[in-house]
Amino acid sequence: MKQIMEDFLEKHKQDFFDISSYIGNNPELGHEEFQSSKILAQKLSEHGFKVSMGTCGLPTAFEAVFESKAPGPVIGFMCEYDALPEIGHACGHNLIGTMGIAAGIATSRIISETGGKVIVYGTPAEETKGGKVTMAEQGVFDKLDVAMMVHPLHSYVKSGSSLAMDAIQFEFYGKPAHAAANPEQGINALDAVIHTFNGINALRQHVTSDTRIHGIIPEGGKAANVVPDYAVAQFYVRANTRSYVNELVQKVKAIAEGAALMTGSTMQMSNYELSYDNMVTNEVLSDIFSDQLVELGVDTSDIIESRDGSGSLDMGNVSLVCPSIHPYIKICNEMYSCHTTEFREAALSKQGQEAMMLGAKAMAFTAFEILTKPYILEEIKKEFQATKK
Repeated sequence: MKQIMEDFLEKHKQDFFDISSYIGNNPELGHEEFQSSKILAQKLSEHGFKVSMGTCGLPTAFEAVFESKAPGPVIGFMCEYDALPEIGHACGHNLIGTMGIAAGIATSRIISETGGKVIVYGTPAEETKGGKVTMAEQGVFDKLDVAMMVHPLHSYVKSGSSLAMDAIQFEFYGKPAHAAANPEQGINALDAVIHTFNGINALRQHVTSDTRIHGIIPEGGKAANVVPDYAVAQFYVRANTRSYVNELVQKVKAIAEGAALMTGSTMQMSNYELSYDNMVTNEVLSDIFSDQLVELGVDTSDIIESRDGSGSLDMGNVSLVCPSIHPYIKICNEMYSCHTTEFREAALSKQGQEAMMLGAKAMAFTAFEILTKPYILEEIKKEFQATKK
């Protein structure tokens, strides 16, 4: 049956090349991916999937289902297709989205024999207000036995971890006054922001080494001779686990409250982006995926062990709901970093497209192992339950 899937992907390879090229050459920002989501959904529909657009009220999200008539595991494939401002698909989401539908459609070719269900999800805005966060919160992924996606990179890397993250904003309200004539009548909101930054800098001595807190001042006043009555600070607060991020946010909030008290200003706190949970890789599922890469011709020595993540992924929110992986596939020979123009060009190259098909085959082959070997799914679920404790 693996041969059936591989033959299908080879036969339709040019279709998938065309889709990834179209998305790559027509970049759309998060929650604006109307054409990208449409072309992916149309291809799924053409191959017998029942597609629902606007999942969870997100206009560019979708859920595509292909069911067999027999019971069995429910396999989920994730698609991303949002681009970055100015530099387009410099994170290779044109490959990720196409890879997800290719793997899903290939798997659908065999489930009449194996039983089970295939669901392909269109998940918008990974780079900003991650669609998977909303979808996970609303229980969309609860029915999955496993979830998979593959990200392009300059190397083959096993699925690893990512940092949980909160995006928090502090707005300080003061009182304007002439900064030279009567400064005593003003309340300086910018001072509160500066005290907040200084307090966070002092906090850095007393946090775990995985902690990352970085921020900007998007609003700090309009003129030097006017006491700023309104100022804003925005921070990303990250750490290895959701529980520790929650603890850190309370400490940062206390610093901002103290800064407001010191200056006589008032403060409002909010989240200016959705919160990402830490990625918890299911190692059993990850090993199966790596085995499929080797079966497809990748040398074992070329697959790098997972590294502790320094960024944040909305796939982390999925991984806390069901067993998940987020490995990386090699699309270029040079050590290009994501979010660069060089990586964007690699994601549009023939080598990148061939790598995309390899990733699709490996995900489909991984699905086959789960669909046909119940003991593997049992091991996956056993590990998942253990990591939730």
